[in-house]
Amino acid sequence: MKIPAAPPDPASLLAQLRPDDLARLFSLSAPATRGRYLHWDELRHRPPPAGVTLEEWWLSLWLNRAPLLKALPLQDKQGAAFRLATPEPVLIHLHHIDRDAAGQIRAPVGAPIHENRERYLLHSLIEEAITSSQLEGASTTRRVAEAMLREGRRPRDRSEAMIFNNYTTMAHIRALRNEPITPERILELHRMLTANTLDDPADAGRLRQSDDVKVVDSRDGSVLHDPPGWAELPARLERLCAFANADESTEPFVHPVVRAILLHFMIGYDHPFVDGNGRTARALFYWAMARSGYWLMEFLSISQFLRQAPRQYVQAYLHTETDNGDSTYFVLHQLATIRRAIEALYEYLARKADEQRDAERLLANSPALRGRLNHRQITLLNHALRNPGEEYRVGPHQQRHGVVYQTARTDLMDLEALGFLEKFKQGQAFVYYAPGDLRTRIEQAAKG
Repeated sequence: MKIPAAPPDPASLLAQLRPDDLARLFSLSAPATRGRYLHWDELRHRPPPAGVTLEEWWLSLWLNRAPLLKALPLQDKQGAAFRLATPEPVLIHLHHIDRDAAGQIRAPVGAPIHENRERYLLHSLIEEAITSSQLEGASTTRRVAEAMLREGRRPRDRSEAMIFNNYTTMAHIRALRNEPITPERILELHRMLTANTLDDPADAGRLRQSDDVKVVDSRDGSVLHDPPGWAELPARLERLCAFANADESTEPFVHPVVRAILLHFMIGYDHPFVDGNGRTARALFYWAMARSGYWLMEFLSISQFLRQAPRQYVQAYLHTETDNGDSTYFVLHQLATIRRAIEALYEYLARKADEQRDAERLLANSPALRGRLNHRQITLLNHALRNPGEEYRVGPHQQRHGVVYQTARTDLMDLEALGFLEKFKQGQAFVYYAPGDLRTRIEQAAKG
């Protein structure tokens, strides 16, 4: 990946203009061009409006953006303040996120997220743990990782340890939502995230001790970002915590969602650890969102969307760094990512609602079965219909639905008694599995 070309110097461009040109350029363009906050490296490949050069077009954007930009209490490695603008695309994204992530979820009928909160939360924690670890090199298959987390098995290798650590840390963040963040707590989060995954175990929960850490292009090894010096990190971490703990009374006002995104940004920019910076950044983002009451974020996996487009993620950093610390580029990228994650959750809920309705329709016609099956059993049967031969155990069923052991055991025993599951003994416990002709058995039971 090439480092984006830096924009032309506005002062130099202004010096070349005649006074009557300024009014024309002011009226030429809004801060966002056709809804996009374009960097010079993107703009220079587009045809400019009639009658102006590319440089004049860029200057018109800069003139319109400049009044919107405000200095943040966050600094680059030269000590200059990062800046933030709130053009219309930012405001639109924030409107949707405020509506969908902090208010009442628009869940379809049949998918009551509040009633099945722990089940949905477990699904999202597992998804985020796996994809966040895969972003940083974990190679365990999803099936193996899910089995490890659902069954509570200890990790067997480095990749599994990364996923296990992410999972336990994300769960820990829920307990920190009402607590201020401190440098000590950030170090503790990093220790939890990186335990048994680093070349030097002493680096877990410790700021880097040298300037050897660079952000490089994985393809050719070229340096994309040289973080601030290691000696500056304690002071920079203190400044970041002060920013993280600020509220609406603090000037300048920063929207809570944007504040969470900037926490993510700064950990990536400072790169305070030898490894695990991305995981720590995303963990702090979730903490900040939970602290500000965006409860739905517990159920979202941001990492899966970052993993789908890693180039755009890195580019958002580089656009900020090459345009005089304008963090709007990164903020817009993350806002769009959050909205995609919210939309994916709605799609997931709709799909689960459809699946549950299908199972209910299939099972509802039998007087013998009507009222015998609870929502946990219906969910299991629906899963079993799509996964013939799948194995089910009391422990994972209990964890998935947040019920006591006896309730989970009764669920499986009743399904076995109805002929919908079969069982075999493995050690001291029974393992239940879905027979290949399960749908036929249910259809026959429904008729009878």
